[in-house]
Amino acid sequence: MFPHKDTTTGQDVGNLEDRLRGLILSNSDPMLIPGGGRPAPPPGLQPPYMPPPMLESNIHGQHDNFLPYPPQPPFEAAPNPLAPGLASPPGRKRPNQAQRRQMNAQLSIPIEPRGVQVGRGNGFYGPPNVQYGYQNTANRPPHQGQRYNQHAQPQYSPHFQNHGPASPYSPRPNYQQHSPQSPMNHYQPGSTPQTQSRQGPNHFSPQHQPQYQNAYSRPAPQNRQLYQPGPQNGQGGRPFGQNPQELTTQSSHLEWLVERYVPSVGIDRQEEAEKETFRAVVELACREAIAEHEQTELGNEKFDPSTVQLQCFGSMRSGFATKASDMDLALLTPKSVPAADSPESVIPRILEKKLLSLGYGARLLTRTRVPIIKLCQKPTEKLLSDLLEERQKWESGFTSDHEDDDGHHETVVSPAVNENPSKQEGEASPSPAVETHEKGNIESYDEKLASLKQKDQQSLGDYCNLAKRLLRRLGGRDITLNSPELNDRESKILNDVCRAFISGLSSESLTTRLRQYQSISPLFDSSLPFVQRSIHGVWTQIEGERLAMAWESRPLTEPDDKLEFEALNLVEAWRKLQDRTGSLMEPTIYNRQLFMASEKLKRINSIQLVVLEQIQHEDPVYYQARAQKIMDDLTGQGQSFLGSSVMPIVVAHYISGIGNGRIRNVLQATSHGESTLRQVGLHHRALQLALDFEHALEVGTYPASERPHVEQYVTLLRSRKFNGTDDPQNEIEADLIARMRTLPDPTLTSLNKPRDRYKDHLEFPKTDIGIQCDINFSAQLAIHNTQLLRCYSQSDPRVKLMILFVKHWAKVRGVNTPYRGTLSSYGYVLMVLHYLVNIAQPFVCQNLQSIHKDLPPYLPPAEVEALTICQGRDVRFWRNEGEIKNLADRKMLNHNHDSVGLLLRGFFEYYGQTGQMTTVNGRGFDWGREVLSLRTQGGILSKQEKGWVGAKTVIQTTTIAAPPTPSSANTPEATDQPEASPGVDAPKTPKLQAKTVEETKEIRHRYLFAIEDPFELDHNVARTVTHNGIVSIRDEFRRAWKIIRGIGKTWEGNDGQLLDPFTSAADEKSGLQALMNLIHGPASTTTPTPASEAEAEEGKTAA
Repeated sequence: MFPHKDTTTGQDVGNLEDRLRGLILSNSDPMLIPGGGRPAPPPGLQPPYMPPPMLESNIHGQHDNFLPYPPQPPFEAAPNPLAPGLASPPGRKRPNQAQRRQMNAQLSIPIEPRGVQVGRGNGFYGPPNVQYGYQNTANRPPHQGQRYNQHAQPQYSPHFQNHGPASPYSPRPNYQQHSPQSPMNHYQPGSTPQTQSRQGPNHFSPQHQPQYQNAYSRPAPQNRQLYQPGPQNGQGGRPFGQNPQELTTQSSHLEWLVERYVPSVGIDRQEEAEKETFRAVVELACREAIAEHEQTELGNEKFDPSTVQLQCFGSMRSGFATKASDMDLALLTPKSVPAADSPESVIPRILEKKLLSLGYGARLLTRTRVPIIKLCQKPTEKLLSDLLEERQKWESGFTSDHEDDDGHHETVVSPAVNENPSKQEGEASPSPAVETHEKGNIESYDEKLASLKQKDQQSLGDYCNLAKRLLRRLGGRDITLNSPELNDRESKILNDVCRAFISGLSSESLTTRLRQYQSISPLFDSSLPFVQRSIHGVWTQIEGERLAMAWESRPLTEPDDKLEFEALNLVEAWRKLQDRTGSLMEPTIYNRQLFMASEKLKRINSIQLVVLEQIQHEDPVYYQARAQKIMDDLTGQGQSFLGSSVMPIVVAHYISGIGNGRIRNVLQATSHGESTLRQVGLHHRALQLALDFEHALEVGTYPASERPHVEQYVTLLRSRKFNGTDDPQNEIEADLIARMRTLPDPTLTSLNKPRDRYKDHLEFPKTDIGIQCDINFSAQLAIHNTQLLRCYSQSDPRVKLMILFVKHWAKVRGVNTPYRGTLSSYGYVLMVLHYLVNIAQPFVCQNLQSIHKDLPPYLPPAEVEALTICQGRDVRFWRNEGEIKNLADRKMLNHNHDSVGLLLRGFFEYYGQTGQMTTVNGRGFDWGREVLSLRTQGGILSKQEKGWVGAKTVIQTTTIAAPPTPSSANTPEATDQPEASPGVDAPKTPKLQAKTVEETKEIRHRYLFAIEDPFELDHNVARTVTHNGIVSIRDEFRRAWKIIRGIGKTWEGNDGQLLDPFTSAADEKSGLQALMNLIHGPASTTTPTPASEAEAEEGKTAA
C-alpha cells in the first residue's frame, strides 16, 4: 500500500492494509489492528487519531500523499491486543497461522445452537455473564471488555418498557433473563435458583442440581467458526437471510388465523357449566353405589360416602379444552379396600351397572392402559340396548377372545383424543370394543402350540403374525439383527413355535415338502443335530417353497428360451439353499439368503400365474390388475398374437383364485367363450357389488322402504351378462339404476373389506348423545400432570392460544387420533410447551419443574409428601398458581414480546424441517434421533440415551374381578365363624371377596416418535404412533411449513390453506359411481327420484 511521506508516525499508526484487515476481522475499533501497538489515549475525550493524509479535504489530495514506504528499521514488537501473548509482527508481515487462529477464535462464535441462549440485541454472543448478561467478554483482555462496556446501554425494566407495538425486528435488550435488571430477581420465594439461559446449565437450582451441560447435545461442526451478525446488520438479531417483510406477512397471517378460529374452538362458559352439572350428578351416583357396596357387601358400616369424589382433570382442568370434547373424571375413593384402581376391585363393574340403570351409556374398558368407563349422557335406544346386552353377557360368564380374528398385532387404544395423561393410549387389544377374560382352565404349553392353525383364505402374512403373537405369549422372542443372544429356554421355545408354524399350514403337501429339507427336519427329529431357526426365516422359506412347487405345475412357460433357462437356474438354486448340509450359518445371515432367493422366484411370471389368487380383503379391481400384468408379461413384447392362446389360461386361473366361494362358483358355471380378462373382471366386480348390497340390507344400512328396490337391483346385477350381448335398458331398469345411485354406498360395510378394529356396535357416536366423559380409576399422576399444564397456561396468555390453535390444526388435518396410529392431544400440548420453554428466544415459559419446586416449610408433612412423590415419581414443580398468575399479569416472567403469529411460525418451522431455522437461532427437531423431554434442561434427550431405539412388546398378566357366576375362577375359602349365643346379636360376617381371573394383555411400545412424560419418565406419550402415523404427522408439519413459507411470496403452491380439512384421496362414493358407470353406462341427466330430491333438500338445509 502507500504509506504517508512522514514516516515518523508509522510505528504508531501502522499501514492501511493492516488497518483494513483489522476492521474486517474485528468489526470493531479501527485502532485494534495487528500492525502496530495501541497509542496511549489522549487526555479527556479526543477524537480518534487519523493519519495526516486522511485529514485532507480533497480526495485527490489524500491520494497524492500516498507514496511508497521507505525501508523501516527493525523495532521491538509491540503487544498484540487481539492475541495476547503473541507479539505483533513488524512491518507488513501477515500474522502467522497461530495468530490468525487465535484472532478468529476471539472475533467469532463457535456454532453451538443449544449451548447458550442467543440474544437478539447487539449481536455479541458468548457464555452468559451473571453480572452483565450476555456480553462476549469472556476471552477478551481486560481493556477490551472495559472498552465494550463503555458504550452506554439503556437499563431495560418492566417499569420503563416501550409500550408501542412490538416488532420482531427492533433491537432487544441484551441482558440475561435473570440479570440484576431482570424483574425475575425481584421475586425470589424460598430458595434462590440461579436460572440462566435456556440451553445451558440454567434450569436447575444449584441446591438440587449440579451445573453441567445436558448429557445429550446436538453435535456441532468440528473446527468451524461462524460469525453471527447483530441488529446493526439489518436482521434484528435473527439469523441472516430472512426477508423481514416476508416474516412480518407470514406472522401476521398466522395471527389472523388465531383471531378467527381460536374463539370458536375453545369451550365456552355455558358448555363448561353444563358439564360441571353433569359431573355432580354422576358423582352422587358413584357415591351411592360405592357406599352401598362398602356397607352392605363388605360390612363396613362406618364408610363415609363423602370421601368418594369425582375430580375433573385433563383438558377441562388445564384450560386447553375445545368444544364438544370429552370430560376426564378421576374417581377418588381412598377409604375403599381394595382400592378402586386395584385389579381385584369390583368397583368399576359396580359403577358400570349403576350408571346403566340410570339410563346413561356406560361401558367399562379394562384392556386400556388404565381401566376407564366410557360414559355418555343421552345414548340412543339401540346403543343403550347393546350396552345392556354386553353387560348381561359378562354377568353370565360369557367370554370371548378375538386375538386371533385377524392377523393384526398392533397396539390399539381407547378412542379418546383428550389430553388425559393417563389414558390417552390404550393397550394392545386387537379390538378395544370387546373386553376379554382369560379362560379359567389355563392351556398347557403343548395345547397352545397345537392351537396354531392357518385358517381357510388366511394369508401367510396374517398366519405369521399369529405365530409371532404365540411366541411372545409363551415368553419367547424371535431372532433379529441386533437382538441379544437367546438363552436355552428362549431357543427351545422359538424352535417349538417354528415347528408348530410349519405343522399348522393349511396345505399338507407344502408341510410334507418342507419337512424333507435338512434345514427344517431337525425341528421334527430330535436325533438330528440342533439347528436354530427363526419365525421370519421359516416364513420366508414357506413362501419360497410354495413358489418352487408351482414350477412343477406350470401351464405356460416363459415367453423366450433365455428367460426359461434363467428361471430354471433360480429354482435349482433355491432347492440347494434349503438342502444345505452341515451346520447352518448364522440365522440372520441365512434368513437374508432365503429372502433374496425367494424374491428372485417371485419375478418368474409363469410361477406367478400358478399361485395367482385373490388376497384376503383385496378389491376385485386390484386383483384383476395383477392378473392383467402377468398376462402381458407372459405374452411378451411384440408377440400379441400369443394373446389368443394365453388369454383362456389366464382367465381360468383368475376365476379359480377368487376368494369368495359363491362368486367363484357362479363364474366357473358361466360360459365365457371369447370373453376377455377385462369382461370377466367386470363380472366379478358386479357380483361382489350384489353381495355388498345384500349385506347392507342385513346390517340395516337402508330403510325398510328401500328393501324391495335393493333386492330388485341385486337380481338385475346377477342376471346381467358381460360378453357384449346385453339387451338395452328399459325405462323401469333405468329408473331403478338411478334410484340406486342415490342410496348410501354399500361397499363401506362390505365383508370384503378388512374389519375396522376400532369400530363396533358399542362405539359411541361423536354427536347426538349428550355429554361424554371418561371415568378413570388410576389418575393420581394425571392430576399432578394436569396441574402442571394449568400452571403453564397461566404463565403467559399466548400459551393457551397456541395450544388451542395447534389442537384444532391437528384435528382438521386428521393427525389427532391416537387409536388410529397418530398422536393424542396431550402429545401436541407437550410439543407446543417444548417449543415455548426451550426453543423460543427469549423463552416464553420458564421450566416449572426446575424452579421454585421446593414447597413452603409451613405445610404439614403429609401434604408435603403428597405433593412431592406420587406412585414413586417426583412430582415437584412450581405449582403456586396464584404467584404465577400474578407475575404473568405484571409481565415479569419473561422478556419475549413476539406475537402469537411469530411463535406459531417458529413452531411449525421447528417441527417441519431439520435444517437451520429462520425464526430463531438453531435447527429443527430431529424426529429420528431426539426425544422431547419437557422436564430436562434444553428439552432434548437422545433415543439412545433413553434406550428407546426399537419397538418392544410386553406381555402383561393381571388379576381382575371375575363375572359373578360359578366358574373355575379363584374363590377364597370362607372361614368358620363361631355360633352366636342365644339372645346375643351375631356379628355381621363380611361376604366373600370377589372371585378373580387372570387377564393377559399385549402391550406394544413404539418409539418412532418419542415424547417423554414429565413425571412418568419411562412412558412414551407418542407410543401409539405407528409407521403410517409418523409419516402422516411429519407430512402435515412439512405441508404446514411449506404453506407458511409461501405466504407473502409471488408464487403459490398447490397445497391449499393451512386449515383445510383433510380428505382421503380415495373417495368411496365416487368409486361406486365409477363402477356403476362401467356396469350400466354413464348416468343420465333425468329428473331425480323422490329420494334424491329429499337428499338434495337436506343438503341445501345443511349448507
